[in-house]
Order: sequence, then structure tokens, then C-alpha cells
Amino acid sequence: MMRAWILPMVFVLCGSAVAMRPALAGDVGTAAALLLVFLALAGMHSPLVFPRSIGAREAERRAAVDGRPVVYWRPGCKYCIRLRFRLGRSGRRLHWVNIWRDPAAAAVVRDANDGNETVPTVVVAGRLHTNPAPEWVRSQLTPSA
Repeated sequence: MMRAWILPMVFVLCGSAVAMRPALAGDVGTAAALLLVFLALAGMHSPLVFPRSIGAREAERRAAVDGRPVVYWRPGCKYCIRLRFRLGRSGRRLHWVNIWRDPAAAAVVRDANDGNETVPTVVVAGRLHTNPAPEWVRSQLTPSA
């Protein structure tokens, strides 16, 4: 759990340090703008951006029942963030599995990617797809899903 928050906390701490210089010089506007940029970066890389993660086994079970794709992801991954933002509201219709929280999920991803933890890895109808285009993932959602 803590590992997922390391990068966002680094952004917050670095943003605070960078904003201190203009703040001490009396330029409060620049300091506030810098701090807001770093806070936005921290938010984008936090687990809060993604729907609540479930375990790999639970995601597989749910996908078998409702036919929705399973997305294996990890916090801080720019490709995962890209996928999540480009999917928009339809991203909530997927089953999201954080590989840093579930060793079984990390093993699935490594098996699919020659031993690498390359994410996002999306499972659609039992087939794994590494870093697919968001438009393709959206097209895999059934209207009833």
C-alpha cells in the first residue's frame, strides 16, 4: 500500500521545496502556481485516479461473469495514466488490478511479457494485450457492460 504513495509524496515534497524559493522572495503567486502544478502531478500519479483495485483472482472471476476486460496496472505508470484518462468514464467499467498490491497479478503480467512487469496489460476474453490503444480497449466494452 505504501509503495503506491511513494511517487505522489515525492511530487508533494519536491513541489514544496521548489515553491519555497519564490515564496521566500515574496512572489506568492509563482509559489502557489508551482505548488499547484506539483500537486496535480501527485494526484495524477496517485492511486486515487484509478477505480478501486481488486485482486487478480477476483477480477478474473468477475470478468468471467460479466465479460468486462481486466486491466493490470501500477501507480506511476505513464501508460496506465494515459489509458485511464483516455478511457474517461468508461474506464470505471473495467476491472482494475494493481500489480504492486497483488503478487499473483504481477506474476500474470510477468508471464505474459517475457518476465517484465509491463503495464498496462489488458485481458479481453482470456487473451492478454500489452499496452493497447485506449480506443481499442473502449471498443472491447460491450454496451451492456
